[in-house]
Amino acid sequence: MLFIFVTCFSFILFFKYSLPIKPLPSRAYDMRLLSFHHWKDLYTLFPSIKLLKKTLLFMFSAKGIIKKNNITRNSENMTTSEADENENEMSVLDLPNLALECILEKLEPDGLCKMACVCSYLRDMCLSDHLWEDHMKKRWGRVIGDVAYKEWQSHIASKKQSNYFLDGENRRGLLGYLCKLWPVILLKSSSITYGDSKKIKLSSQPPIDSIVSCYRALQTGKFWFPAQVFNRENGHVGFMLSCYDADLSYDSHTDTFQARYPPHGRRAAAIETGVTWDRLRAPPVDNSPHDLHISDCLIDLRPKDHIEIQWRRNKQFPYGWWYGVVGHLEACDGNHTYCHCHENDTVVLEFNQYAPGSRWRHTMINRKEHREEGNEADGFYGGIRKLNRKDEISMWEQFWPAEILE
Repeated sequence: MLFIFVTCFSFILFFKYSLPIKPLPSRAYDMRLLSFHHWKDLYTLFPSIKLLKKTLLFMFSAKGIIKKNNITRNSENMTTSEADENENEMSVLDLPNLALECILEKLEPDGLCKMACVCSYLRDMCLSDHLWEDHMKKRWGRVIGDVAYKEWQSHIASKKQSNYFLDGENRRGLLGYLCKLWPVILLKSSSITYGDSKKIKLSSQPPIDSIVSCYRALQTGKFWFPAQVFNRENGHVGFMLSCYDADLSYDSHTDTFQARYPPHGRRAAAIETGVTWDRLRAPPVDNSPHDLHISDCLIDLRPKDHIEIQWRRNKQFPYGWWYGVVGHLEACDGNHTYCHCHENDTVVLEFNQYAPGSRWRHTMINRKEHREEGNEADGFYGGIRKLNRKDEISMWEQFWPAEILE
Protein backbone atom coordinates (compact mmCIF):
# COMPACT_ATOMS: atom_id res chain seq x y z
CA MET A 1 0.00 0.00 0.00
CA LEU A 2 2.82 2.36 0.91
CA PHE A 3 4.53 1.49 -2.37
CA ILE A 4 1.47 2.45 -4.38
CA PHE A 5 1.09 5.75 -2.48
CA VAL A 6 4.72 6.75 -3.06
CA THR A 7 4.54 5.86 -6.74
CA CYS A 8 1.35 7.80 -7.43
CA PHE A 9 2.47 10.85 -5.44
CA SER A 10 5.78 10.98 -7.32
CA PHE A 11 4.00 10.77 -10.66
CA ILE A 12 1.67 13.64 -9.76
CA LEU A 13 4.57 15.88 -8.73
CA PHE A 14 6.48 15.04 -11.89
CA PHE A 15 3.49 15.73 -14.09
CA LYS A 16 2.64 19.03 -12.43
CA TYR A 17 6.04 20.69 -12.22
CA SER A 18 8.11 19.04 -14.93
CA LEU A 19 5.62 19.16 -17.89
CA PRO A 20 4.01 22.56 -17.94
CA ILE A 21 1.34 22.74 -20.64
CA LYS A 22 1.53 25.85 -22.80
CA PRO A 23 -1.30 27.04 -25.00
CA LEU A 24 -0.96 26.18 -28.68
CA PRO A 25 -0.15 29.05 -31.01
CA SER A 26 -3.11 30.47 -32.87
CA ARG A 27 -1.83 29.22 -36.22
CA ALA A 28 -2.42 25.66 -35.04
CA TYR A 29 -6.14 26.09 -35.32
CA ASP A 30 -8.01 25.73 -38.60
CA MET A 31 -10.32 28.54 -37.54
CA ARG A 32 -7.40 31.00 -37.68
CA LEU A 33 -6.53 30.39 -41.34
CA LEU A 34 -7.77 33.83 -42.28
CA SER A 35 -6.70 36.22 -39.50
CA PHE A 36 -6.86 39.93 -40.00
CA HIS A 37 -3.05 39.94 -39.94
CA HIS A 38 -3.11 37.97 -43.20
CA TRP A 39 -5.31 40.32 -45.22
CA LYS A 40 -2.28 41.02 -47.43
CA ASP A 41 -2.57 37.48 -48.76
CA LEU A 42 -6.19 38.13 -49.69
CA TYR A 43 -5.37 41.38 -51.50
CA THR A 44 -3.80 39.42 -54.35
CA LEU A 45 -6.90 37.19 -54.60
CA PHE A 46 -9.62 39.78 -54.07
CA PRO A 47 -8.59 43.44 -54.71
CA SER A 48 -11.92 44.71 -53.41
CA ILE A 49 -11.29 43.14 -49.99
CA LYS A 50 -9.39 46.25 -48.76
CA LEU A 51 -12.64 48.18 -48.55
CA LEU A 52 -14.32 45.33 -46.72
CA LYS A 53 -11.46 45.13 -44.23
CA LYS A 54 -11.75 48.77 -43.25
CA THR A 55 -15.52 48.52 -42.86
CA LEU A 56 -15.36 45.35 -40.79
CA LEU A 57 -12.58 46.66 -38.55
CA PHE A 58 -14.54 49.80 -37.81
CA MET A 59 -17.78 47.88 -37.18
CA PHE A 60 -16.27 45.32 -34.85
CA SER A 61 -14.06 47.76 -32.96
CA ALA A 62 -17.07 50.00 -32.36
CA LYS A 63 -19.34 47.21 -31.13
CA GLY A 64 -16.70 45.27 -29.25
CA ILE A 65 -17.37 42.02 -31.07
CA ILE A 66 -13.70 41.14 -31.54
CA LYS A 67 -12.99 38.00 -29.59
CA LYS A 68 -9.95 37.66 -27.39
CA ASN A 69 -7.98 34.46 -27.17
CA ASN A 70 -8.16 32.60 -23.92
CA ILE A 71 -5.04 33.20 -21.85
CA THR A 72 -4.02 30.33 -19.61
CA ARG A 73 -2.40 30.50 -16.20
CA ASN A 74 1.01 30.41 -17.86
CA SER A 75 0.35 33.58 -19.93
CA GLU A 76 2.86 35.48 -17.77
CA ASN A 77 5.58 33.47 -19.53
CA MET A 78 4.55 34.84 -22.93
CA THR A 79 6.21 37.94 -24.31
CA THR A 80 4.30 41.18 -24.59
CA SER A 81 4.29 41.06 -28.41
CA GLU A 82 2.84 37.52 -28.43
CA ALA A 83 0.12 38.51 -26.00
CA ASP A 84 -0.83 41.59 -28.06
CA GLU A 85 -0.93 39.48 -31.21
CA ASN A 86 -3.28 36.94 -29.65
CA GLU A 87 -5.55 39.63 -28.20
CA ASN A 88 -6.00 41.48 -31.51
CA GLU A 89 -6.15 38.44 -33.78
CA MET A 90 -9.49 37.67 -35.44
CA SER A 91 -10.66 35.25 -38.09
CA VAL A 92 -13.04 35.94 -40.96
CA LEU A 93 -14.84 32.85 -39.71
CA ASP A 94 -15.59 34.71 -36.48
CA LEU A 95 -17.95 36.96 -38.42
CA PRO A 96 -21.69 36.37 -38.13
CA ASN A 97 -23.08 34.24 -40.93
CA LEU A 98 -25.02 37.16 -42.39
CA ALA A 99 -21.90 39.35 -42.63
CA LEU A 100 -19.88 36.51 -44.15
CA GLU A 101 -22.59 35.80 -46.72
CA CYS A 102 -22.66 39.48 -47.67
CA ILE A 103 -18.94 39.27 -48.41
CA LEU A 104 -19.28 36.09 -50.44
CA GLU A 105 -22.15 37.56 -52.47
CA LYS A 106 -19.78 40.29 -53.70
CA LEU A 107 -17.29 37.77 -55.12
CA GLU A 108 -17.13 36.69 -58.74
CA PRO A 109 -17.21 32.95 -59.59
CA ASP A 110 -13.42 32.64 -59.56
CA GLY A 111 -13.31 34.29 -56.13
CA LEU A 112 -15.89 31.87 -54.73
CA CYS A 113 -13.90 28.94 -56.10
CA LYS A 114 -10.71 30.19 -54.44
CA MET A 115 -12.45 30.71 -51.11
CA ALA A 116 -13.94 27.21 -51.35
CA CYS A 117 -10.40 25.81 -51.24
CA VAL A 118 -9.63 27.32 -47.81
CA CYS A 119 -11.54 25.05 -45.46
CA SER A 120 -14.58 22.79 -45.31
CA TYR A 121 -16.79 25.43 -43.68
CA LEU A 122 -16.10 28.01 -46.39
CA ARG A 123 -16.43 25.33 -49.04
CA ASP A 124 -19.96 24.54 -47.96
CA MET A 125 -20.89 28.22 -47.94
CA CYS A 126 -19.21 29.07 -51.26
CA LEU A 127 -20.84 26.18 -53.11
CA SER A 128 -24.36 26.82 -51.87
CA ASP A 129 -26.99 27.27 -54.58
CA HIS A 130 -28.21 30.70 -53.52
CA LEU A 131 -24.74 32.20 -54.14
CA TRP A 132 -24.54 30.71 -57.65
CA GLU A 133 -28.07 31.48 -58.83
CA ASP A 134 -27.21 35.07 -59.77
CA HIS A 135 -23.96 34.03 -61.47
CA MET A 136 -25.86 31.37 -63.43
CA LYS A 137 -28.48 33.86 -64.61
CA LYS A 138 -25.92 36.52 -65.45
CA ARG A 139 -23.66 34.21 -67.43
CA TRP A 140 -26.04 31.66 -68.95
CA GLY A 141 -29.58 32.96 -68.43
CA ARG A 142 -30.04 34.23 -71.98
CA VAL A 143 -29.12 30.93 -73.67
CA ILE A 144 -30.28 28.38 -71.10
CA GLY A 145 -34.04 27.86 -71.09
CA ASP A 146 -36.54 25.28 -69.92
CA VAL A 147 -35.52 22.86 -72.67
CA ALA A 148 -31.85 22.96 -71.59
CA TYR A 149 -32.85 22.62 -67.92
CA LYS A 150 -34.80 19.45 -68.68
CA GLU A 151 -31.85 18.13 -70.64
CA TRP A 152 -29.58 18.82 -67.66
CA GLN A 153 -31.92 16.91 -65.36
CA SER A 154 -31.77 13.91 -67.71
CA HIS A 155 -28.00 14.30 -67.93
CA ILE A 156 -27.37 14.17 -64.18
CA ALA A 157 -29.87 11.36 -63.72
CA SER A 158 -27.72 9.20 -66.00
CA LYS A 159 -24.60 9.90 -63.95
CA LYS A 160 -24.44 7.49 -61.04
CA GLN A 161 -21.06 8.66 -59.75
CA SER A 162 -20.24 12.29 -59.14
CA ASN A 163 -16.54 11.73 -59.84
CA TYR A 164 -17.53 12.09 -63.48
CA PHE A 165 -16.77 15.76 -62.96
CA LEU A 166 -13.15 15.19 -61.98
CA ASP A 167 -10.69 15.52 -64.82
CA GLY A 168 -6.94 15.92 -65.19
CA GLU A 169 -6.78 18.90 -67.45
CA ASN A 170 -4.44 21.60 -66.21
CA ARG A 171 -6.57 24.67 -66.75
CA ARG A 172 -5.90 28.24 -65.75
CA GLY A 173 -8.10 30.99 -64.44
CA LEU A 174 -11.72 30.31 -63.54
CA LEU A 175 -11.76 26.92 -65.24
CA GLY A 176 -8.77 25.81 -63.20
CA TYR A 177 -10.51 26.61 -59.95
CA LEU A 178 -13.81 25.18 -61.13
CA CYS A 179 -12.09 21.91 -61.98
CA LYS A 180 -10.08 21.77 -58.75
CA LEU A 181 -12.26 23.49 -56.17
CA TRP A 182 -13.52 20.22 -54.71
CA PRO A 183 -10.53 19.41 -52.40
CA VAL A 184 -10.36 21.33 -49.16
CA ILE A 185 -6.73 22.30 -49.56
CA LEU A 186 -5.21 25.57 -50.66
CA LEU A 187 -3.28 24.47 -53.73
CA LYS A 188 -2.80 25.97 -57.16
CA SER A 189 -5.21 24.46 -59.64
CA SER A 190 -2.42 23.47 -62.02
CA SER A 191 -0.69 21.36 -59.38
CA ILE A 192 -3.47 18.74 -59.18
CA THR A 193 -3.01 15.98 -61.70
CA TYR A 194 -5.48 13.36 -62.81
CA GLY A 195 -3.93 10.80 -60.46
CA ASP A 196 -4.19 13.18 -57.51
CA SER A 197 -7.79 14.09 -58.25
CA LYS A 198 -8.80 10.44 -58.18
CA LYS A 199 -7.67 10.27 -54.57
CA ILE A 200 -10.01 13.04 -53.48
CA LYS A 201 -12.90 11.79 -51.40
CA LEU A 202 -16.32 12.03 -52.99
CA SER A 203 -17.59 13.83 -49.90
CA SER A 204 -15.43 16.86 -50.81
CA GLN A 205 -17.30 17.36 -54.08
CA PRO A 206 -20.47 19.44 -54.51
CA PRO A 207 -23.68 17.54 -55.24
CA ILE A 208 -24.04 16.63 -58.90
CA ASP A 209 -27.45 18.32 -58.99
CA SER A 210 -26.18 21.61 -57.54
CA ILE A 211 -26.08 24.86 -59.49
CA VAL A 212 -22.28 25.06 -59.28
CA SER A 213 -22.02 21.63 -60.91
CA CYS A 214 -24.22 22.81 -63.77
CA TYR A 215 -22.19 26.03 -64.07
CA ARG A 216 -18.98 24.06 -64.18
CA ALA A 217 -20.31 21.58 -66.77
CA LEU A 218 -21.35 24.45 -69.04
CA GLN A 219 -18.14 26.43 -68.52
CA THR A 220 -15.91 23.46 -69.32
CA GLY A 221 -17.94 22.39 -72.36
CA LYS A 222 -18.79 18.97 -70.92
CA PHE A 223 -22.53 19.57 -71.19
CA TRP A 224 -23.99 19.95 -74.68
CA PHE A 225 -27.15 21.98 -74.16
CA PRO A 226 -30.02 22.64 -76.60
CA ALA A 227 -30.41 26.20 -77.87
CA GLN A 228 -31.09 28.01 -81.14
CA VAL A 229 -28.63 29.69 -83.53
CA PHE A 230 -29.38 32.69 -85.73
CA ASN A 231 -28.13 32.64 -89.34
CA ARG A 232 -26.71 29.13 -89.11
CA GLU A 233 -23.62 27.95 -90.99
CA ASN A 234 -21.78 31.26 -90.64
CA GLY A 235 -24.59 33.35 -92.11
CA HIS A 236 -25.08 31.32 -95.28
CA VAL A 237 -27.37 33.22 -97.66
CA GLY A 238 -29.86 30.35 -97.57
CA PHE A 239 -30.38 30.84 -93.82
CA MET A 240 -30.57 34.63 -93.55
CA LEU A 241 -32.99 35.78 -90.82
CA SER A 242 -33.60 32.26 -89.63
CA CYS A 243 -33.03 30.51 -86.31
CA TYR A 244 -32.39 26.76 -86.04
CA ASP A 245 -32.17 24.31 -83.15
CA ALA A 246 -28.76 22.88 -82.27
CA ASP A 247 -26.80 21.29 -79.45
CA LEU A 248 -24.04 23.60 -78.24
CA SER A 249 -20.78 23.22 -76.33
CA TYR A 250 -18.82 26.17 -74.94
CA ASP A 251 -15.15 26.69 -75.81
CA SER A 252 -13.48 28.72 -73.07
CA HIS A 253 -10.33 29.34 -75.12
CA THR A 254 -12.17 31.33 -77.80
CA ASP A 255 -15.27 32.36 -75.81
CA THR A 256 -17.41 30.88 -78.59
CA PHE A 257 -19.52 27.78 -79.11
CA GLN A 258 -19.54 24.68 -81.24
CA ALA A 259 -22.97 23.97 -82.75
CA ARG A 260 -24.19 20.55 -83.81
CA TYR A 261 -27.32 20.71 -85.99
CA PRO A 262 -29.72 17.76 -86.39
CA PRO A 263 -29.60 15.84 -89.70
CA HIS A 264 -31.54 17.20 -92.69
CA GLY A 265 -33.08 14.15 -94.33
CA ARG A 266 -30.21 12.12 -95.74
CA ARG A 267 -27.79 14.94 -95.01
CA ALA A 268 -25.53 14.21 -92.04
CA ALA A 269 -25.55 16.40 -88.95
CA ALA A 270 -23.77 19.70 -89.66
CA ILE A 271 -21.20 21.12 -87.23
CA GLU A 272 -20.33 24.81 -86.98
CA THR A 273 -17.54 26.31 -84.87
CA GLY A 274 -16.95 29.84 -83.69
CA VAL A 275 -20.60 30.61 -82.92
CA THR A 276 -20.67 33.86 -80.91
CA TRP A 277 -22.90 34.68 -77.93
CA ASP A 278 -25.01 37.22 -79.85
CA ARG A 279 -26.18 34.53 -82.29
CA LEU A 280 -27.72 32.35 -79.58
CA ARG A 281 -31.04 32.27 -77.78
CA ALA A 282 -32.96 29.86 -75.58
CA PRO A 283 -35.69 27.97 -77.47
CA PRO A 284 -38.94 29.97 -77.08
CA VAL A 285 -41.14 26.85 -77.24
CA ASP A 286 -40.70 23.43 -75.70
CA ASN A 287 -41.10 21.11 -78.66
CA SER A 288 -38.90 19.13 -81.04
CA PRO A 289 -37.73 20.89 -84.23
CA HIS A 290 -39.57 18.15 -86.14
CA ASP A 291 -42.91 18.91 -84.42
CA LEU A 292 -45.45 21.48 -85.53
CA HIS A 293 -45.94 24.36 -83.10
CA ILE A 294 -49.61 24.90 -82.28
CA SER A 295 -50.26 28.59 -82.91
CA ASP A 296 -52.34 30.46 -80.34
CA CYS A 297 -52.03 33.97 -81.75
CA LEU A 298 -53.66 33.73 -85.19
CA ILE A 299 -56.91 35.42 -84.19
CA ASP A 300 -54.96 38.45 -82.89
CA LEU A 301 -52.69 39.03 -85.88
CA ARG A 302 -52.88 42.49 -87.46
CA PRO A 303 -50.86 44.25 -90.18
CA LYS A 304 -47.37 45.33 -89.05
CA ASP A 305 -47.25 42.72 -86.28
CA HIS A 306 -43.84 41.06 -86.00
CA ILE A 307 -43.90 37.28 -86.21
CA GLU A 308 -41.66 34.27 -86.60
CA ILE A 309 -42.90 31.20 -88.42
CA GLN A 310 -41.74 27.61 -88.76
CA TRP A 311 -40.51 26.61 -92.22
CA ARG A 312 -38.80 23.55 -93.66
CA ARG A 313 -37.77 22.50 -97.15
CA ASN A 314 -39.54 19.14 -97.01
CA LYS A 315 -41.14 16.94 -94.41
CA GLN A 316 -37.93 15.03 -93.69
CA PHE A 317 -36.19 18.26 -92.60
CA PRO A 318 -36.50 19.86 -89.14
CA TYR A 319 -38.24 23.21 -88.82
CA GLY A 320 -36.39 26.48 -88.52
CA TRP A 321 -37.88 29.77 -87.34
CA TRP A 322 -38.02 32.61 -89.90
CA TYR A 323 -38.67 36.30 -89.26
CA GLY A 324 -41.48 38.22 -90.97
CA VAL A 325 -44.26 40.77 -90.52
CA VAL A 326 -48.01 40.70 -91.11
CA GLY A 327 -48.94 42.56 -94.30
CA HIS A 328 -52.09 43.98 -95.86
CA LEU A 329 -54.40 42.16 -98.21
CA GLU A 330 -54.16 43.07 -101.87
CA ALA A 331 -57.54 44.78 -101.76
CA CYS A 332 -56.41 47.00 -98.85
CA ASP A 333 -54.65 50.29 -99.55
CA GLY A 334 -52.84 50.17 -96.21
CA ASN A 335 -54.74 53.08 -94.69
CA HIS A 336 -55.01 52.32 -91.01
CA THR A 337 -58.36 54.11 -90.68
CA TYR A 338 -60.11 51.96 -93.27
CA CYS A 339 -58.12 48.72 -92.87
CA HIS A 340 -60.17 45.60 -92.10
CA CYS A 341 -57.46 43.03 -92.78
CA HIS A 342 -57.63 41.78 -89.20
CA GLU A 343 -61.26 40.76 -89.75
CA ASN A 344 -60.47 38.59 -92.75
CA ASP A 345 -59.71 34.87 -92.39
CA THR A 346 -56.72 35.23 -94.73
CA VAL A 347 -53.48 36.55 -93.25
CA VAL A 348 -50.64 37.86 -95.43
CA LEU A 349 -47.11 37.20 -94.16
CA GLU A 350 -44.28 39.25 -95.66
CA PHE A 351 -40.57 38.52 -95.64
CA ASN A 352 -39.13 41.86 -96.67
CA GLN A 353 -35.53 40.65 -96.66
CA TYR A 354 -36.34 39.22 -100.10
CA ALA A 355 -36.69 41.33 -103.22
CA PRO A 356 -40.17 42.17 -104.60
CA GLY A 357 -41.26 39.46 -107.01
CA SER A 358 -39.28 36.73 -105.23
CA ARG A 359 -41.29 33.61 -104.48
CA TRP A 360 -40.06 33.90 -100.89
CA ARG A 361 -41.33 37.47 -100.51
CA HIS A 362 -44.74 36.60 -99.05
CA THR A 363 -47.20 33.81 -98.32
CA MET A 364 -50.82 33.57 -97.11
CA ILE A 365 -52.37 31.42 -94.40
CA ASN A 366 -55.86 30.85 -93.00
CA ARG A 367 -56.11 32.11 -89.45
CA LYS A 368 -58.91 29.69 -88.53
CA GLU A 369 -57.70 26.46 -90.13
CA HIS A 370 -53.95 26.91 -90.32
CA ARG A 371 -51.86 23.81 -89.70
CA GLU A 372 -48.95 23.09 -92.02
CA GLU A 373 -49.23 24.58 -95.50
CA GLY A 374 -46.97 24.40 -98.53
CA ASN A 375 -45.50 22.09 -101.15
CA GLU A 376 -42.21 20.48 -102.17
CA ALA A 377 -41.30 23.45 -104.38
CA ASP A 378 -41.80 26.31 -101.92
CA GLY A 379 -41.39 24.41 -98.67
CA PHE A 380 -43.79 23.97 -95.78
CA TYR A 381 -44.93 26.71 -93.38
CA GLY A 382 -45.77 25.64 -89.85
CA GLY A 383 -46.64 27.26 -86.52
CA ILE A 384 -46.49 31.01 -85.87
CA ARG A 385 -45.36 33.01 -82.86
CA LYS A 386 -46.29 36.66 -82.43
CA LEU A 387 -43.37 38.74 -81.12
CA ASN A 388 -44.61 41.01 -78.36
CA ARG A 389 -41.33 41.92 -76.67
CA LYS A 390 -39.04 44.61 -78.05
CA ASP A 391 -35.92 42.64 -77.18
CA GLU A 392 -37.09 39.72 -79.34
CA ILE A 393 -37.77 42.03 -82.29
CA SER A 394 -34.44 43.87 -81.94
CA MET A 395 -32.59 40.56 -81.84
CA TRP A 396 -34.02 39.65 -85.24
CA GLU A 397 -33.41 43.12 -86.69
CA GLN A 398 -29.72 43.09 -85.79
CA PHE A 399 -29.25 40.30 -88.35
CA TRP A 400 -30.96 42.18 -91.17
CA PRO A 401 -28.90 41.59 -94.35
CA ALA A 402 -26.90 44.44 -95.84
CA GLU A 403 -28.43 43.71 -99.26
CA ILE A 404 -31.88 42.53 -100.32
CA LEU A 405 -31.93 38.81 -101.03
CA GLU A 406 -33.13 37.40 -104.35
